Amino acid sequence: MSRYLDAAVELLAPAVLVIAVGLVSTTVSPANEIYFLTALVSVAIVVAIYVFVGNSGVLSFGQISFVAVGAFASGVMTVPLESKQSVLTDLFPLLKNHTIGSVPSLVLAAVLGGVFALVVGLPLMRLSGLAAGIATFALLEITHNVLQQWTKIGPGATTLSLVPDTTGPLQATVGALIAIAVAFVYQRTRLGRKLRASREDPAAARAIGVDVHRQRFWAFIVSGALAGFAGALYVHMLGSITTEQVYLELTFLTLAMLVIGGTTSLAGAVIGTLAVSGLNSFLSQAEQGVHFFGAKLDFPSGTRLIVLAAVMALVLIIRPSGLTGGREVRLPRRFR
Repeated sequence: MSRYLDAAVELLAPAVLVIAVGLVSTTVSPANEIYFLTALVSVAIVVAIYVFVGNSGVLSFGQISFVAVGAFASGVMTVPLESKQSVLTDLFPLLKNHTIGSVPSLVLAAVLGGVFALVVGLPLMRLSGLAAGIATFALLEITHNVLQQWTKIGPGATTLSLVPDTTGPLQATVGALIAIAVAFVYQRTRLGRKLRASREDPAAARAIGVDVHRQRFWAFIVSGALAGFAGALYVHMLGSITTEQVYLELTFLTLAMLVIGGTTSLAGAVIGTLAVSGLNSFLSQAEQGVHFFGAKLDFPSGTRLIVLAAVMALVLIIRPSGLTGGREVRLPRRFR
């Protein structure tokens, strides 16, 4: 019985946090709502990264590639047909002459993210350690340059605008909950358990018959699909997007969220994301001038990235396993 209670608490704890943020976002002013929506969409992105990085123990800089693919695919396919035909004139005919709704575009983004991860994961998932990190960073660079230069599939180096901004509090909350639910189910399946076993001791896992490369491959695909889905939420929150918005800064920020919260736990991914999102939002406002307890804070541009890097370094020094210690939320023993 306690096993089922533990599982319920493990899922409900991050879900309740997300729902609370979603409810609060409906009570704030429109000017502040964007910060809460960004936090919710960031939860979906970081949870997608956690599915692979947290369960496999392999650092990947390339998961934002799938966010970018999902964002641009969903954005291009939801731009109104008349606007697309007059502005994005270089698109392939299939893209230029068709448009779909917001919800189908989320599904499309998830499918494309998963397929892209399947294709690139075949060679990449045979790598480990530093080689894997460099290879995934190369994947990010390649994806960024293709999206930036190839006007047959998007706007190229210009801004993709006129995207319907349909990611409100409800859709952002539901999207984050879907990502949490998929990550929770995956890590409790046989595939997820095998992958975590290979994370803890690859040699022992191989000795009992675990195909480490195959388990990483499946996690990479699930992570890619979730990242594509999150990218669609992201572009429909912003209403417009450039390739720079799904590149190095987002990569650093989301990895910082995961590391600060706790790389090896779903609760850590959610708690770290919400904590860093709050700090990032405050620092973003402080760079433009904000009153705080009667004093006006006016930080130089770029302060938030320096502070976030310092916080991440401090957490790694003082508590290497993150705020949650890399553990899930459990019932206290006296309640079991």
